Amino acid sequence: MEKLAAVKGMNDILPPDSARWEWLEDKVRALMARYAYRNIRTPILEHTQLFVRGIGEVTDIVEKEMYSFEDRSDKHGDHDHLTMRPENTASVVRAVTEHNLLYDGGKRLYYMGPMFRRERPQRGRYRQFHQIGAEALGFAGPEVDAELILLAAALWKELGLSDWRLELNSLGQPDERAQHRAQLIAHFERHVDLLDDEAKRRLHSNPLRILDTKNPAMKSVVESAPRLIDFLGAQSKAHFDGLKAILDANGIAWTLNHRLVRGLDYYNLTVFEFVTDRLGAQGTICAGGRYDDLIAQMGGKPAPAVGWALGVERVLELLKEEGAFGELPLPDVYAVVPEASVLPVVMKTLQALRSAGVSVQMHASASPGGMGSMKSQFKRADASGARFALIFGAAEQAEGRVAVKPLRGDKDRLADGQTLQPLNDVAAWAGMLRSSPAI
Repeated sequence: MEKLAAVKGMNDILPPDSARWEWLEDKVRALMARYAYRNIRTPILEHTQLFVRGIGEVTDIVEKEMYSFEDRSDKHGDHDHLTMRPENTASVVRAVTEHNLLYDGGKRLYYMGPMFRRERPQRGRYRQFHQIGAEALGFAGPEVDAELILLAAALWKELGLSDWRLELNSLGQPDERAQHRAQLIAHFERHVDLLDDEAKRRLHSNPLRILDTKNPAMKSVVESAPRLIDFLGAQSKAHFDGLKAILDANGIAWTLNHRLVRGLDYYNLTVFEFVTDRLGAQGTICAGGRYDDLIAQMGGKPAPAVGWALGVERVLELLKEEGAFGELPLPDVYAVVPEASVLPVVMKTLQALRSAGVSVQMHASASPGGMGSMKSQFKRADASGARFALIFGAAEQAEGRVAVKPLRGDKDRLADGQTLQPLNDVAAWAGMLRSSPAI
C-alpha cells in the first residue's frame, strides 16, 4: 500500500527532540508557578466569528490564513462555522467571559498548545505551530505590563537564551489612534506611487499595518510617516513612562520602535516584541501587548488585559543553535534478560526500581524466537546510553541476586567492574543507580 505522509507544514515531534519540548514545558510550568500564573486550556476548535470579531476582519490571519469549515448539519439542517484556532488570546478571553472568571478580581493565566495558520511553511514557522502564552486579565496599570515582560526575560535567562532584544511602542487609545490614522492615510496618499500593492490595499482599511511592512523599497516613506507616539494623551504617556521606569529599574534594556504595531486589531497602549537576528526575516520570538477593549468586544463586562505569546519552534531552534541543551535524558539501567523464563522475576525487580525513582529500560524480544544473544543484548544496552546493565543470569538467580555491571564512567568507581545485589531488598541498592535529570 502507498505510504501516507503528514500534511505539509504539520510536523511530527519525535524522540529525541520531544525530550527538548518536555524540558522547555517543564521550565515554563515552574516559572509560571513562581509568578502565580495558573494554567488554562481552551479547545482547538472555536466558532469562526470569535476570531473575526477578536482579531479583526481585515487582518492577514482572518482574510488568508485560517483553517475554517462548515460543520455537519444537525437534524434541523443548521450547522456551525468553525475554525482551528490561529492564536489563543481570543479563546482565553472567550473562556474568561463565558465562565465569568473575573467575578472576584483579576486573573493571571498561561497556556501551551498548537495553533493553525495556512501560510507557506518556513524555518520556525509552520502550519501547525505551538505557542506558550501568558495573559493577565483585570489589571489596568503598567506594573502588570512590566511583570509580563520581566516574566519573559526571566524565561530567557532560565533557558540560557541570550541573543535577544526588547522593542517597545505604545499604540495609545482608540481616539488617539483615530487622529493618527487620519494623518497616516493623508501621508501615504501623498506618496501613493511608492506603495506596493499590499500597502495600497490596506491604505483605508488598516493603514497602521503598512508601518509593519518588510518591503525595503518602502522604508523611506514609512520612516517619514507620522509617529503614533506623538498623538498620545497625558494618560497614555503616563502609562508608557511607568512601564519604562520599571524596566529600567530592573535592568531590562529596551529600544523604542515607532514601526512596531502588531498584526491584530485588539491591541492598545503597550505593545512589545522580543526579537533575534538569528532566524532571518522572521525574527520575533515573543510578542504581546495590552488589549483593554477585547473583553467587551467578546460580550463581557469591560475589563483591562495584557499578555504575550512565544513561538515554541522558534525558541527551540535558537536554543539548539546556542548549544543550550546538555545531554538528553537516558535510562539509568538496561535490563539484560538471558532467558524468557526469568521474566516474572525481572519485571518484579524492575517495577521496584522504578518505584524507587530509577529509570529502567528492559530488553524485549523483537521476534517470538527467544530473547536474543547476550552479545546482541549488550550492544543494545550500550546503545541505550544507560549507565548500568542488570544481568539476570541463571547463577545469580540461584543465589537470589542480580549482577550490576557499569557501562560508563562508573567502571572506575567499582573496582571489580561488577557487583551482585540482593533481589529481596531492591530499595537498599536502588539509590546508587539513580542519576540526576539531564538535558
